[in-house]
Amino acid sequence: MGEIGSVLTTRLVKTAMVASTALFALLVTFNNLTDYNSNYEFVRHVLSMDTTFPGNALMGRAITAPALWAAGYWAIIFTEAVIGITLAFAAVQLATNLRAGAARFNAAKKYAIAGVGLGFLLWFTGFMVVGGEWFAMWQSKVWNGQEAAFRFYVTLLAVVIFLNQPDGELDA
Repeated sequence: MGEIGSVLTTRLVKTAMVASTALFALLVTFNNLTDYNSNYEFVRHVLSMDTTFPGNALMGRAITAPALWAAGYWAIIFTEAVIGITLAFAAVQLATNLRAGAARFNAAKKYAIAGVGLGFLLWFTGFMVVGGEWFAMWQSKVWNGQEAAFRFYVTLLAVVIFLNQPDGELDA
């Protein structure tokens, strides 16, 4: 495979990886909408802190209002949808610029970087920092989403690191 084939292959792989992350976020959104109660229960238990260690000193942080549970869950679903739509748009932009000059293809990456950044904010800041530490989700044996969130944001970080590598000209 020549230099042109290598550059095009790399661009195709980057585009497919972004499209795959879009599909993931959109499926998560779809699942949360079609099986609303399953993950609503997750949010309810995390925010109410009812499965953390008995008598822990952090219980003053617990949120026990059903309206706030629902608002938090809808904020998560909305953010997942925005991530999925942003990454899908990014994949289209990358695909549209597959055979463009390096500057145009590299410029099209900004949408994917924005989508990945938003995903990182949701799954790291939202689930690991706020859910895991503020609401002590790590203490729950049943309602602990830290491992899943870790898989999500590390995958996003791997994709954005690879994506962000500069792409050369096709005619080089």
